[in-house]
Amino acid sequence: MELSVVILPIERWERARDQWRRLDEWGVHAGYTYDHLSWREPFRDGPWFAMVPTLVAAATVTSRLRLGPLVTSANFRHPLVLAKDLLALDDISRGRLTVGVGSGGTGYDAHTLGQAPWSAAERHERFVEFTRALDRLLVENSSNLGGPYYPVVDSRQLPGPRQRPRPPLYVSALGPKSLALTAELAEGWVSYGARAGEAMSTYDAVSHQLARLDEELARRDRPAGSMHKVLLHFAADERPMDSLGSFLDWAARYRELGVDEVVVHWPVPGTAFDHDPAVFEEICREGAQTLAAWE
Repeated sequence: MELSVVILPIERWERARDQWRRLDEWGVHAGYTYDHLSWREPFRDGPWFAMVPTLVAAATVTSRLRLGPLVTSANFRHPLVLAKDLLALDDISRGRLTVGVGSGGTGYDAHTLGQAPWSAAERHERFVEFTRALDRLLVENSSNLGGPYYPVVDSRQLPGPRQRPRPPLYVSALGPKSLALTAELAEGWVSYGARAGEAMSTYDAVSHQLARLDEELARRDRPAGSMHKVLLHFAADERPMDSLGSFLDWAARYRELGVDEVVVHWPVPGTAFDHDPAVFEEICREGAQTLAAWE
């Protein structure tokens, strides 16, 4: 099992650089960041830097840490422009990129570019087209895509990625349709627990999602073990960051369900991510080693 960390892009690089370097030194599996133009409270009116340059900078000060968005979405991106950015990031990191993709939220920065709000059906249609387009654009040297939302005409993606056939694609999926898309295209699956309005615990939600994902994989003759399964700690009904023991107990429960990677947040005082920095470092240093040693 693997431990990874989300670093919110809220610090000037003089400070953020040390955070990424420490993750690299501590032995965690991956460092991720969120892809937004701005985010929810209390971050709405505070500093928030862009995903791509943050990860490029992180790639230049680390040597073994995997890197990527967790996740990027169609809210303000065209898949071709994003693919070109990601191909550069894969090259600069020497093949350490993991591409997390999701459907995007409704609020915060979803309408910053002036677009009318999307219905749930349109959001899913865009998500499917965006994800399938990105899958192709990261593989093909040249592309023509018909749209309707994200057309591409005679593009070039040269010299292509360092990782072949492309960097691994992890899809954030909670509902049946998105879980089916994950089983169709992705190497990895990401969950953070229950969907909005679902009255169930994080553990029960992830358990149900995993069962549905395994069914979708079986329909495509893919073994359950072919999908890397990731849990992003986000829900308030679990407290794995209280101590190293709490973290290991929490990770062990999800390992039994079939989760391969757990992701926590770098501490941010005064927020939901206000963990004790000393406990966080202990979890990163010792917890990562313990998880990696589990058979």
